Amino acid sequence: MVTITDIAKETGLSIASVSMILGKTSHRIPLATQKRVEAAAKKLGYYPNLQARSLRSKRTRNVGVLIFDITDPYCAMILRGINDSLYEAGYMPVLTDLQNNPDRLRQCIQMLMGRRVEGLIAIVNPMYRESDILEAVARFAVPTVLIGRKLEKSLFASVTVDNESGTRAALEHLYRLGHRRIAFIRGPQAMADSVPRWKGVTSFAKEAGLSINPGLIQEIKGRNSSYEEGFRLTGMLLDATQPFTALLAFDDLTAFAAIGALNDVGRKVPADCSVIGFDDIPGAAYYNPPLTTVRQHLEIQGSIGAEMVKSLLTESNRSDNESRHRIVAPMLIVRKSTAANSVDEPE
Repeated sequence: MVTITDIAKETGLSIASVSMILGKTSHRIPLATQKRVEAAAKKLGYYPNLQARSLRSKRTRNVGVLIFDITDPYCAMILRGINDSLYEAGYMPVLTDLQNNPDRLRQCIQMLMGRRVEGLIAIVNPMYRESDILEAVARFAVPTVLIGRKLEKSLFASVTVDNESGTRAALEHLYRLGHRRIAFIRGPQAMADSVPRWKGVTSFAKEAGLSINPGLIQEIKGRNSSYEEGFRLTGMLLDATQPFTALLAFDDLTAFAAIGALNDVGRKVPADCSVIGFDDIPGAAYYNPPLTTVRQHLEIQGSIGAEMVKSLLTESNRSDNESRHRIVAPMLIVRKSTAANSVDEPE
């Protein structure tokens, strides 16, 4: 294993100077010298001994990351942003997965406490029992950032997307394409995003004078969306007597399922029915057809959350940032799953 002593011999510097440079405490050492040490470390294949560093500094530099389902593309994209940001700053993410089961919350928190994490980033969007989240995280007593949800009764920092403006943009897009008979698959009541997304739909409809047919509304049951549930609900919409020329889905996974169900009965997308989703998960751009959707910048949300927790871990900044809340503006991404309506619509 390459050590600091080896780098000192390679560069002709003292062990103390090399240690300060690699430990990022070398503010008074010339920049050229710092770069020479960093180049030598890279050449020799040096990796810091994090355990030894932790013992010396009495810090673990571990940050807990609590997610609700590691297999969910939503979580995966946010996790990538978190990891990239933490690694760049020398922090180690410690991952725990709730597996879509809020009853695992306490167990996951206890595991993170055992790993002596210094901060916590929690992707908490579908966990509907706010009191449990507050109690578990508050007792943990470390700087915490919540991604996907802002808890009104807490001072935890948060990163959320403007869900309401996102669905407004989606419905406006369909409206401008001439669609009036629009079907909707709403999100589950258990998810915090469901209410603001539906509010965006109803607020635009009211302003535009667009009538929403109750017979063209289905709602996802359970705690989260799934392809199977989206396929089933689209089938129910197709079985109803109410015709529709467009479908606005709660998220991309549901939109994928809707396209599959429409194809099964011979309705082509977008020729016979336009479909629009929400999230812009990685497969959306490569689906058949490529999905029009609302991009909520998942990696950016993860990066922002990581930057916020790093700031909270700086003692001088902690009191200023504990109540900070960041809202990310979504963006409508128009692809080939939506097109102008070719069916006569009622006035």
